[in-house]
Amino acid sequence: MKSSRVFALACAVALAVSAAQAAAPFHIYAPSPSTKQLWIVAAQPTDAGLSLSVASKVDLGFEGGTIAAHPDKPVLYIAAGGGKAGEVPAAVVTLEAVGGYGKHEAVRLQHGSAYLSIDRTGRFLLSADYGSGAVDVYALNEAGVPGARVAGVAEGRKTAHGVLATPDNRFVYVPYVKESNALLQYRFDATTGQLTPLEPKDAAPPPATGPRHLAYHPKLPTVYFSNEQQLGVSVYDRAESGQLTIRQVADALPASESKEGLSSSDIVITPDGRFLFAGIRGHSRPINAIARYRIQDNGEVALLGLTPADKIPWGFALSPDGAYLVVTAYEGATLTAYRIGEAGDLTRAASLACDKNISDVVTR
Repeated sequence: MKSSRVFALACAVALAVSAAQAAAPFHIYAPSPSTKQLWIVAAQPTDAGLSLSVASKVDLGFEGGTIAAHPDKPVLYIAAGGGKAGEVPAAVVTLEAVGGYGKHEAVRLQHGSAYLSIDRTGRFLLSADYGSGAVDVYALNEAGVPGARVAGVAEGRKTAHGVLATPDNRFVYVPYVKESNALLQYRFDATTGQLTPLEPKDAAPPPATGPRHLAYHPKLPTVYFSNEQQLGVSVYDRAESGQLTIRQVADALPASESKEGLSSSDIVITPDGRFLFAGIRGHSRPINAIARYRIQDNGEVALLGLTPADKIPWGFALSPDGAYLVVTAYEGATLTAYRIGEAGDLTRAASLACDKNISDVVTR
C-alpha cells in the first residue's frame, strides 16, 4: 500500500514537472492610462503553475488605453482614447528578441482609439474611435511604424467599439454599442487599405444587443461578438460575399434577469476553436465574471458557466500557446492568468497587483 502511494506521488510530481517544462514562458503587455506607463509582465511556468512578475514599466508620456501587437514583427501599438484631431498621442514599441522592452517612439493619430488591430498582411494599422465613431487606416512602413492615414470612414454614428479584418483579409467589420447598435460591413483592399461599404452596409444586429468586440472561428466562416448590452454572445455566419447573417444570440444570464448595472467586455476563442470566453462587468452590481462557452460543430455556442473574476474584467488575451487566459480588472487593479482546462473550465493560476483603469492587454 505504501509503495503504491509513493508511486502515485512520484507520478503526480513527474506530471507537474512535465507540464511546467512543456509550457513556454511569455510576456504580458498592458498600458496604464493612470500612470502613463506600459506594464511589461513576465509569465514564467513553474512546477506549481505560473509566476507573474513585473519585467519593466515604460514611461509613455500619455494616457495609453488600447494596445495591439504586430503579427510578424516584435512591435506593439498603443494609443490614447482621445485628443485633438490629427494629434492624438500614440506610441510604437519595439521589443527585444526575448520579449522585453527595446525602445519606443511617439506617433500621432487622426482620432482616439477604443480598438486597435493589424490587418492580416501586417501592412496596415486599423483604429476605431468610440467618441466619433470614425474608423482610420494607417499604412505601416518596413519597420512597422504607421505613417499618414490612407483610408477611413465616418458614418455619423458614435460608440464604435471594434475593427478587425477577416482571416482572409477581404472584409472588415465594425460593431457599435449602446444607442447606435449597429454592425457595419466593408470590403477591405489589402493593397491600398481602402474600405468600401457592402450592400446592405449594416448587418442589423438584434435590438439592444450592442455588439462590442469580435473574434473569428479558426476554421469555420463564423464571427462572434460580445454583446455589451445583452450580456451574452452573438454568432454570425459569414458568406463568401462578406455579408453577415445572425445565427444565434446566447445569453450569459437568464433572460428574465435584469441587465441593469452590467455590461459585457472582451471576447476570445481558443486556437483549437473549442471554447469561447467573454467578460461580464459589474459596474453597480457585484457580478464580475467570465462567461465560458463551448463552441459546437455548427459554430453555435453553449454556455458552460460563469467563473468569478476581479472587479470589472475588461481586457482578455490568450497566452501564445493558448494554455492561459489573461484578464485585466479595471477597478480590481489586477492582472490575472487562468489555466484553461480540457473541459473549458478556468482555474486561477496567478495574479499580480497593478494600476487601476487598465483595460487592454496583449501577450507574446
